[in-house]
Amino acid sequence: MKILMVLTSHDQLGDTGKKTGFWLEEFAAPYYVLKDAGQEITLASPKGGQPPLDPKSDEPESQTDATRRFKSDAEAQALLASTARLDSVRSSNFDAVFYPGGHGPLWDLAEDAQSKALIEQTIADGKPVALVCHAPAVLKNVKAQNGAPLVDGKSVTGFTDEEEDAVGLTNVVPFLLEDTLKQLGAKFSKAEPFKPHVVRDGLLITGQNPSSSEPAANALLEALTWVPASADA
Repeated sequence: MKILMVLTSHDQLGDTGKKTGFWLEEFAAPYYVLKDAGQEITLASPKGGQPPLDPKSDEPESQTDATRRFKSDAEAQALLASTARLDSVRSSNFDAVFYPGGHGPLWDLAEDAQSKALIEQTIADGKPVALVCHAPAVLKNVKAQNGAPLVDGKSVTGFTDEEEDAVGLTNVVPFLLEDTLKQLGAKFSKAEPFKPHVVRDGLLITGQNPSSSEPAANALLEALTWVPASADA
């Protein structure tokens, strides 16, 4: 099957003068779960090309088996360096979509019309969408087929207010993910800070934080074998 992974193109951490982007583990862990399961992976980002890496995710304490594997994988590095422009991809060409997190998506993908349309069409076509950590922010403006927010009444998770406070960025991010999802009517659940937690509600799969990346990808694989009762499930 064909999986589209969508990464951020945003590299500025608000007005702090610091850099942000995608979180390495949240790309590498799902990438290898999906690749090792025989999935064909395409990478895209709003601007195309090399997406910015959050430098914090490249520090020694943030490394995992998946990130170390990526750093010795020339093929994966080349693929990441040449992502397709998001406006050039079509949902009809893929069986599922996965969004890695990092703080970048809060600024660009959360407001991106192409991303919004991609998710709406993917769900309408009965295909699963998975998002991890800050990536559920991209659901902010996404609508269900009935015109309501896609997350209204849905069970979801994502990077929590407590976790945002722990990393010292509560007053830097453009909006708090947990609060925003709740305001949109989502049934938000969470585990202890930085512990794995994945929620699946029909075609929608969300993971709380970096450690939820691999289980979120496994949940996506499970969803690919599941047929929903209706296209708007």
